Amino acid sequence: MALVALKNASIFQGKHLVLSGVDFEISAGEFVYLIGQTGSGKSSVLKTLYGDLPLTQGEGHVSDHELNGLKDSKIPALRRDLGIVFQDFQLLSDRSVEGNLDFVLRATGWKDKEARAKRIVEVLSLVGMQNKKHKSTFEISGGEQQRVAIARALLNDPKIILADEPTGNLDPRTSEEIMSLLLSLTEQGKAVLMATHDFQLIHKYANRTLKVENGGVSSTQVQAF
Repeated sequence: MALVALKNASIFQGKHLVLSGVDFEISAGEFVYLIGQTGSGKSSVLKTLYGDLPLTQGEGHVSDHELNGLKDSKIPALRRDLGIVFQDFQLLSDRSVEGNLDFVLRATGWKDKEARAKRIVEVLSLVGMQNKKHKSTFEISGGEQQRVAIARALLNDPKIILADEPTGNLDPRTSEEIMSLLLSLTEQGKAVLMATHDFQLIHKYANRTLKVENGGVSSTQVQAF
């Protein structure tokens, strides 16, 4: 079974219909782009997948979680199976790198201090930031902050990564580093859905692409060059 699927789904913002007839699946180990003009509905797709927008028409699931009629009380469990990476990092500026990650672990039920410390070292090592764990977030570069944001997304070993414009605030070289890091996650069997406007990356690292336009979502393959 696919890790992520929407079937004949209609996506609403309040009472406003944003997208209809949405059909796609993403399997373990697959990297998929989500593209479309600003305001086309890309963020609405992601918000539906992480439970910020209710799915009221059609079918959908993320990992083992059915999105139809998803109760608010079930959303935390859904999000533990997801890793979410945002364009603006959303790190806590009054805490260190380690403090940001520890905050998330405690919030998601990790009670053992030693277990938390071990997990923090593990995820920081995955993103090449193990030597910066005591730094304040404002002391590190934008690319390093995004690496920390990816480490944060990996804390609970999610099956799926949703990345919303993760390279949008980064220079081209750093963008490629972040892209390589996200692609490497698929080698661990994780599914990655990345919303982006960066067509240079899309062409350089060609993968299946979902295009949001005209009130729907279509699947295509962008060729590398």
